[in-house]
Amino acid sequence: MTAPPLPKLQSVPPVVAAVADYEPLARERLSASAWAYLDGGAADELTVADNRAAFARLRLRARVLRSFPPGSGTACEIFGLRLPHPILLAPVAYQKLAHPDGEIATVLGASAMRAGMIVSTQASVSLEDVARAAETPLWFQIYIQHDRKFTLDLVRRAEGAGYRALVLSVDAPISGLRNREQRAGFAFPPDVFPVNLRGLAPLPQATSMSLFDNPLIAAAATWKDVTWLRSQTRLPLVLKGIMTADDAVRGLDAGVDGIVVSNHGGRVLDGQPASIDILPEIADVVAGRAPILLDGGIRRGSDVFKAVALGARAVLIGRAFVHGLAAAGAIGVAHVLRILHAELEATMVLTGCDSLAAISPDAIRGDSSRSHAGISGDDPVH
Repeated sequence: MTAPPLPKLQSVPPVVAAVADYEPLARERLSASAWAYLDGGAADELTVADNRAAFARLRLRARVLRSFPPGSGTACEIFGLRLPHPILLAPVAYQKLAHPDGEIATVLGASAMRAGMIVSTQASVSLEDVARAAETPLWFQIYIQHDRKFTLDLVRRAEGAGYRALVLSVDAPISGLRNREQRAGFAFPPDVFPVNLRGLAPLPQATSMSLFDNPLIAAAATWKDVTWLRSQTRLPLVLKGIMTADDAVRGLDAGVDGIVVSNHGGRVLDGQPASIDILPEIADVVAGRAPILLDGGIRRGSDVFKAVALGARAVLIGRAFVHGLAAAGAIGVAHVLRILHAELEATMVLTGCDSLAAISPDAIRGDSSRSHAGISGDDPVH
């Protein structure tokens, strides 16, 4: 018989020294079904694993006897927002699965660390309620719904609630084949649902076994919808889910203001490369035209450093903060951010970088297998 979940922590235990230490604490405080949903990935979860392994393949160059003048630090600016560090919370749906307070606990933790937060369309708390609780900048993640008027209404709600940017997820026209969820028999509890989508009329029932004949595919967003959405708002528009240089260029040509290099945390299409492996080629074609962000596999402040070195302006964390949320609510979220920030600072000092702008590709060494994307032996990345 499976033991019931343990109660949430009210303080951070001394055993938590790194972000990874929250994972077992979270797992024992969630049902097997909720854990399968929140932590699982698509199919064999190869991409989930590679998102982590790819960071481990990258090595850092230590530089010594460097000075750090007044004003040194991790400050970051995106779309006119001055943030104390380049670590934002990724959009994660249905956070009440992790904690009874859901996105409210998350935004309180983010506010404590002045971290930007991206609120999911599929949040389990309304976008307005999250905004009212926030003391930190919010962006709103959106999927283009089959009802374009409903989509535009969501945009207007986000604008009215004070959100500072729109993040359009473009890599999930369908849900991934998440076998771990299937094996766990996952089903949403009745009190967890996408409250922001109340009133959205359902699609017609599928009449064919073929996915290509499904109304969901017929209504899926295309590049025309990106152009349409760009024309409908003055907020910065960021495309999330870009994994090829061609798509990055096409997005910029459509007028988007930023790119998130992301494989959706390995939750949609298994077998994709790690997002950090794709970052250099996208940074090369974007060539400074727009800020690039990255998510997927970040568990250390040194991972944040590596992403910045290879072309990211900032990073998004997902599972890392969810583990903190599931274990200890707002306190856990804030502590995860604090750990990553402290580790980023330490990595910068030990590599001789006094600002994010000082972190260059030369800070990265190739792994011993000489196989990382674009990196050969001990040669600097260019």
